[in-house]
Amino acid sequence: MHSSDDPQEVQHVKFDEVSERGPFLEDHLELHDLRNVRLSITADLGQCTMLVRDILELKRGSVVALDKLAGEMTDIYANGIPLAKGEVVVIADSLHVRISDITGAGGKDEAADEE
Repeated sequence: MHSSDDPQEVQHVKFDEVSERGPFLEDHLELHDLRNVRLSITADLGQCTMLVRDILELKRGSVVALDKLAGEMTDIYANGIPLAKGEVVVIADSLHVRISDITGAGGKDEAADEE
């Protein structure tokens, strides 16, 4: 700890000019830089409620009835964030989702606000 009697040397510092664009203008990301970022896409095919005893009885070949009907719209998520709505379709024995509406993260809230 310095006492008030100890002389201290004062150093002068020169600061560079601060620009609005920042010093790393040539290093910033562009939208096209995100094209190679991987996201996990999921579709909500439905849900159901089951008793534990019924779940314990499930085996290969068991069928679980979901609450959505064939051809009904489903929600599509990108990394868990609402992205779109689409229709589940079967193409060559595989399930696919045909995008019908891009909603984005605010889609559900915006639709509720309009009602």
